[in-house]
Amino acid sequence: MFQNFSFDKIPELLKYNPNDPLFFSAALFLFFFFAVLLFYNLFSKNKNARIFLLIIFSLYFYYKVVGFYFAILIVSAVFNFYLTKWMSTYENFTKKRLVLVLILIINLGILGYFKYTNFILEIFNDITKGNIEPLAIFLPIGISFYTFKSLNYVFDVYLDTLKPAESLRDFCLFLFFFPNLLAGPIDRASEFLPQINKEPFISKSDLGKAVFLIAAGLFKKVVIADYISLNYVDRIFDFPLRYTGLENLIAVYGYALQIYCDFSGYSDMAIGIALLLGFKLMDNFNSPFKATSVADFWRRWHISLSKWLLDYLFRPIQFKYRNLRVYGNMIAVFITFLLCGLWHGAGWNFILWGALHGFFMSFALLVQKPKNTLYTKLGIINTGKPSLREKFLKFFQVIITFHLVAFSFLVFRANDISMVGEVLSQIFNFFHGEIISQFIEKLPLISVLIVLGYVFHFMPLPVENKMKNLIAEMPWFGKALILATAIWIAAQFKSANIQPFIYFQF
Repeated sequence: MFQNFSFDKIPELLKYNPNDPLFFSAALFLFFFFAVLLFYNLFSKNKNARIFLLIIFSLYFYYKVVGFYFAILIVSAVFNFYLTKWMSTYENFTKKRLVLVLILIINLGILGYFKYTNFILEIFNDITKGNIEPLAIFLPIGISFYTFKSLNYVFDVYLDTLKPAESLRDFCLFLFFFPNLLAGPIDRASEFLPQINKEPFISKSDLGKAVFLIAAGLFKKVVIADYISLNYVDRIFDFPLRYTGLENLIAVYGYALQIYCDFSGYSDMAIGIALLLGFKLMDNFNSPFKATSVADFWRRWHISLSKWLLDYLFRPIQFKYRNLRVYGNMIAVFITFLLCGLWHGAGWNFILWGALHGFFMSFALLVQKPKNTLYTKLGIINTGKPSLREKFLKFFQVIITFHLVAFSFLVFRANDISMVGEVLSQIFNFFHGEIISQFIEKLPLISVLIVLGYVFHFMPLPVENKMKNLIAEMPWFGKALILATAIWIAAQFKSANIQPFIYFQF
């Protein structure tokens, strides 16, 4: 495998290459990370060396992903650290709030320019029948995530629930930390900053969990998400009218699984890599397709974003409309998820996706009281112990919630709304369920991976915990073998072109 290697290629390999970014699933990342891990452990007793190693590698990692746009990250760190420190010196509420507004303008201004300028120009052209050409703006990967990380720090200091970071160095490590820099989890400064000055300690259970998460994340991302995307889902959604309703429905289920495995796979790897460095990041997923309502789905899906929206967006809006009671909650939920959709991307499909979730949750709030009254009268809930009726109710709630979420992901995926109509038209008017045996016969691997993905997802939590404990009890070579096997399997499924993580575009 090294026969074509030449030392002359090293300088090019170290430079930013837009066609070969440094993602977790890239082979080059493994070499870099193992080198960092080696020196990190050598410097484990030297706090300053350890911290600066992580800061320097995190910046280099981001440079390998976005090129010289990594300077935006540095500018963001300097502005947010010093302006927040300045804000914290004021006891006068008005002055403190003015500095907060300035910080928001800078952060949202940078995010808005890179992410929404061309979308605004598109809307302006539609309204005025103009023909202003879109600007050649590069969207730096992860800008939404590290902007929200910065703002959670700013808001917590503003609300006096967090003291400002002791040094720019510590704040930079919080913001730059490479495992969760590109796509979260959007960790809280209050949870991350105290870990910086502690000597790294990795327990046996942490090591087992890290190996499990990295292996599972690679399997989810490369084996399931990438494979079913390239070899099935994308083909169906590109030309839905060429396929039967059954094939379109399987593509809808496939895309729901794809986006879950893609995003949760990244989060698993991020959390696992951070654990190997002695840092604990918050969990970001909790079997979201087991949810019994859309609200429950958001308690399980992208948990770090859900908590961010709850604390810094929903609750302030809810407080403003508190006199309206349930209607105030409905307004707060709808506005929150409309903005959540806009955060995900500059496109009408994302806004509609957010509006759908806002509508689902607002409607649930509206009917919650009469629904619970009806269930109690029918003896379904509040019976004192889990009954067969309650189990059936939960089963149907999971099925209905999953289909609402899967439909919303179809809107999320759509390049234009006509594609959604075409997919639904085929499902309801040209289903042809009798071809299921032909589908399995012609696409056996796709069928197996989709079924396998959902089986793993619905695996009982005790089984997952037993697997983590089993890995934790293994000797080091057993853990190494599991990682090596996961890497080898991922390499067998890997396409010629690295598939970027879906959430990198947000």
